[in-house]
Parts: sequence; structure tokens; C-alpha cells
Amino acid sequence: MGHPQPPHDPRGALVRPYAVTRGRTEPQRHIPIEAVLVASQAAVQEARFAGHDKYRIAVLCEPRAQSLAEIAAYCRLPLGVARVLVADMVADGLLSLHSAAPKEGFTERMDLLERVLSGLRKL
Repeated sequence: MGHPQPPHDPRGALVRPYAVTRGRTEPQRHIPIEAVLVASQAAVQEARFAGHDKYRIAVLCEPRAQSLAEIAAYCRLPLGVARVLVADMVADGLLSLHSAAPKEGFTERMDLLERVLSGLRKL
């Protein structure tokens, strides 16, 4: 399946995760791993000035919705780093958050997480 690849930057491997998040380890708001994110119309243009990683995330989420897990995987970011960046982008209006979590209960939520994990393994 053809997924858009964010622009590759060889410098990315040299930057420590805490530098990407400016030392923050907790996001502004909790974002579930299965949450679906969509870039706003102006996200790519505005994200150019918000930093390299935020730009990559905006480019990835512009053509189609992505889960937080997919964003972390495609951008090759640790999940915690991706969660902090995505929460910042949601707060700035660059991404729209759509929770995919079922309201029924724990069993249904675990089934969803297992499907997400299975999809990630297939990547």
C-alpha cells in the first residue's frame, strides 16, 4: 500500500529525543495511541515554521488521516516524542484529533489495540 513518506533528513538520527521536545516528557493533553489525526488545510504551510518534525507530521497527515502509532512509526520517532509533538500541533490547530477509542469497555479497547499492533507489525 502506498503511504506518503515524509521528507527524509539525515540529521534526524543525530538529534536526541529530549531536544526534539525541548525537554518535555508529558504532552499538553493525553492522546491515545489509536487516536486518528488529520492535518488542517493550513497545517503544512504553518508547520514549515514550527520545526522539522512538526512539518514531517503535517505532510504525513495531509493526504489522509493517521493514527498516533502510524505517525510515530512513519516518522521514526519514539512514541512519547510523537505524542508530545502531536499534542502541541493539536493545541496549535495544525491537527484535528478524532478519538477512535470505543466507549464500550476494556475488552473492546484491547481488541482495537491488538489490531493496531498487528497492523504496525505488518509494516
